[in-house]
Amino acid sequence: MKALDGIKILDFTHVQSGPTCTQLLAWFGADVLKVERPGVGDATRKQLVDVPGADSLYFTMLNHNKRSIELNSKNETGKEVLTRLIEECDVLVENFAPGALDRMGFSWERIQEINPRIIMASVKGFGPGKYEDCKVYENVAQCAGGAASTTGFLDGPPLVTGAQIGDSGTGLHLALGIMTALFQRERTGRGQKVLAPMQDGVLNLCRVKLRDQQRLDAGPLKEYSQFGEGIPFGEATPRAGNDSGGGQPGRILKCKGWETDPNAYTYFITQAAVWENVCDVIGRPEWKTAEGYVTPPERLDKLNEIFGAIEEWTMTKTKFEVMDICNPLNIPVGPILSTKELIEDEGLRATGTIVDVDHPERGTYASVGCPIKLSDSPVEVTRSPLLGEHTVEILRDVLGYEGEALQAVIESGAVGEAQKTAAE
Repeated sequence: MKALDGIKILDFTHVQSGPTCTQLLAWFGADVLKVERPGVGDATRKQLVDVPGADSLYFTMLNHNKRSIELNSKNETGKEVLTRLIEECDVLVENFAPGALDRMGFSWERIQEINPRIIMASVKGFGPGKYEDCKVYENVAQCAGGAASTTGFLDGPPLVTGAQIGDSGTGLHLALGIMTALFQRERTGRGQKVLAPMQDGVLNLCRVKLRDQQRLDAGPLKEYSQFGEGIPFGEATPRAGNDSGGGQPGRILKCKGWETDPNAYTYFITQAAVWENVCDVIGRPEWKTAEGYVTPPERLDKLNEIFGAIEEWTMTKTKFEVMDICNPLNIPVGPILSTKELIEDEGLRATGTIVDVDHPERGTYASVGCPIKLSDSPVEVTRSPLLGEHTVEILRDVLGYEGEALQAVIESGAVGEAQKTAAE
């Protein structure tokens, strides 16, 4: 069995934050019923299209293992269908603009009346406060949550990260909130609201920078490169380039082939416990006992020199050779892997982290599989649904519509252009 067999999710999400959450629940076995506007669907179906006439990778890679139903919630029959879906489902997930569900006539109070056991989970840009009605997108969340101000180099502008910590990161937080609420419902019998603001999710992922903000009161942040360079600290946690956030000096260094390969780099940490091994590997054994190099505090003002010497060595090796040499010596290093290298990685494919998925419109494509592995709940990644592909199936099998009642729903215009023959 799957961990979430028997759990029904009413998926009112679109774009990335909500679909990330519901896809994860679908991988764990929940029956995710994705509600989409008739004839239109999730906006990402037609964004960044690379295969004409087919759903985009943006959509397919966020909506695996789901069923799609087209539903016009402004139509009276559509409202009836939605009410029945709320009755049948365990969780409603939405990432509409603030107030959208209320305007549809489905406030939290109304949803509770329909199904007191349902959990309503929402992604919003900000939590309660002066910004709660503002729209938020990925990069806005990164900026508002503290990521951008602490990312980049000291002499450059704030930067956003390529990791979607605003959208996908918040979706992961929301999934945890849903699972916690489901667990509590087992004891109380009651549903509840789950809110995951994007600003809050980003801030949670930036907690070490909030840690450093408070440490500034006690003096400079000595593990930051700017301390060793004699550059004064300001009032807020600064951008630290590629310094390690864990207190051990670390930097990204060039490797063999860097002149033509933009990812021929390694991340190298001069961990105190293996300092002598570092000295031996790079051919500087004298540093093990030299005055001013023995202890980590003594080395802080020499980090540019030290990493310069390490880079002279790494430039003679490929990033994988650096791994092969340093790992047996417990020196923490890691190759800068490109997206091409990741998508071709045999290890990631063997564990199902990278999977190939067949799609009737676009053919085979690679995607990220489930990043969490449960020993008793194996995950099979199935393709994303075509728009409205399961409309009749859901009406019939989940809600119990059949015969004339089913035909009446189809002909009402509430569920798009579903073929009448599908109801037969």
